[in-house]
Amino acid sequence: MPRENGKMPTVSSENGDSITAFSGKVSGRRRKIETEVCQICFGTGMEIVEGKGAKPCVCRSKDTQISLLERARLPRRYEQCHWNNYIPTNSSQRAARELSMQLVTGFPKTDEGLLLSGPVGVGKTHLAVSILKLLSERGFSCLFYEFGSLLKEIQDSYNPNTKSSELSVLKPVFDADVLVLDELGASKPTDWVRDTMAHVINTRYNNRRLTIFTTNYLDERINDREETLEDRIGVRLRSRIYEMCSTVKISGEDYRKRADRPNALKNSANR
Repeated sequence: MPRENGKMPTVSSENGDSITAFSGKVSGRRRKIETEVCQICFGTGMEIVEGKGAKPCVCRSKDTQISLLERARLPRRYEQCHWNNYIPTNSSQRAARELSMQLVTGFPKTDEGLLLSGPVGVGKTHLAVSILKLLSERGFSCLFYEFGSLLKEIQDSYNPNTKSSELSVLKPVFDADVLVLDELGASKPTDWVRDTMAHVINTRYNNRRLTIFTTNYLDERINDREETLEDRIGVRLRSRIYEMCSTVKISGEDYRKRADRPNALKNSANR
């Protein structure tokens, strides 16, 4: 979404609150805001309101937002993904952006997530991360996982030489208010992979937790050699995701191949 007059885009929640799209860069190293003494509370964390007593200072809410984003496990590659630098190039991308913003404003009254599907480079991950950042800013616990990385962590938890356990890996995945599972179907569909996917997806479904998926696999078979999403994850799981999510098909050319990419999205993350 492009900026207008230098201002960040805003959307309105169902209760009428205005929400500004998160634009600050969050790195793996926490921004050292502690070194900047707040001029309201002078580092105490409490603001004195004359005649009313004390209340938590606004600087503490900023700390909370940063902490929530850090816990979301966003890879550094996606730090630059925001609404303001998602630039739709066709009607499907404009519709996907609109549906993504509707999800943000409707949550938590709705638990229906999104399945963002389409070829590489059309903005699926960019939109998913933008949703996650805005909901983190609103105070919800969010988590990002590339599906192959999640499977690898679960496999590693079976190794007696590691200090992790399957429960320690999966509990945050089950409990997060909002979970982004990137690249659904990318891992080889073995029985173990499908069983693990079913465990994760069914648990979140039963607990009515909002989940956003991205995938390069479509529901339609383009040719005899192409696999569908159902081929990759199985009939039962595809049916469950129909219940959990609205399917949003995004089309377009790979932005990485665009001639204007160095100028238009030089610092943009992988989409």
